Amino acid sequence: MRFFLVASMVVLCFIGISEGGSLRKNFYRTSCPQAEQIVKNITQQHVSSRPELPAKLLRLHFHDCFVRGCDGSVLLESTASNTAEKDAIPNLSLAGFDVIKNIKDAVEAKCPGTVSCADILALAARDAVSVQFNNEPKWEVLTGRRDGTVSKSSEALINIPSPFQNITQLKQIFASKNLTLHDLVVLSGAHTIGVGHCNLFSRRLFNFTGKGDQDPSLNPTYANFLKTKCQGLSDRTTTVEMDPNSSKKFDGNYYPILLQNKGLFTSDATLLTTKQSRNIVNELVSQNKFFTEFAQSMQRMGAIEVLSGSNGEIRRTCSVVN
Repeated sequence: MRFFLVASMVVLCFIGISEGGSLRKNFYRTSCPQAEQIVKNITQQHVSSRPELPAKLLRLHFHDCFVRGCDGSVLLESTASNTAEKDAIPNLSLAGFDVIKNIKDAVEAKCPGTVSCADILALAARDAVSVQFNNEPKWEVLTGRRDGTVSKSSEALINIPSPFQNITQLKQIFASKNLTLHDLVVLSGAHTIGVGHCNLFSRRLFNFTGKGDQDPSLNPTYANFLKTKCQGLSDRTTTVEMDPNSSKKFDGNYYPILLQNKGLFTSDATLLTTKQSRNIVNELVSQNKFFTEFAQSMQRMGAIEVLSGSNGEIRRTCSVVN
């Protein structure tokens, strides 16, 4: 019996290491006890005047974690000899870098060289979404990430899920990050906030199979509405709410909308194309269920390939390596 308990503890320890390295709650409790409160306060200040910010910071965190893990590499600027992730095509519309810089400056003033940019980004994404809920945290963020020193645009192109991809392609990318089909469907629910550019879905409206046709899986009434917004296939400036009439409210509305065939992107609509993924969509129509599952999937995503111990560094400035 004693051997079984010891063996079980070893297995649990291994799971903890493989899923999140040395991430833990209140990592900065002694080294910078005010860190998380500083992140929360500054994020709240920005969100109060920029209600679109929660979607932007959530997307920034997502795009960071899918390339080299959650290491803040998306924050690095390109150099004369290297094009960084943030200048890759999927990342050109990212925003919120100024908020992360603002937070980092404040944290550095209090605790120099202590808190990673990767942790700041993970915390700010959570805190921005939580403002709507009277700042009650919507998921737990374990901390202890260290910052990466490599950022390549080519890796962003390969690793970031695309709005044009089907369920098979998306499952492969998520599996490569040790995330499941369930995580894929749950994390897609982040599209309950934010907007999408017309060029990322206009083929579904104007030229689905190359014959000037419309995607038959798209709700016809919704398609007609979208056509009044988007000027054509080459419209790169117009944006449309991903969750109609609710793009600034984090809720479970994404899933009922999806079941009405009003998913904006191919990557949304494809969640209905297999029995297993569609069953998950139906489960998540319950908003409470979605909130619970989203919290768990975000914690798993936030632990992708994290750097810890002596790996990486604590950047003094988030946009450049030390």
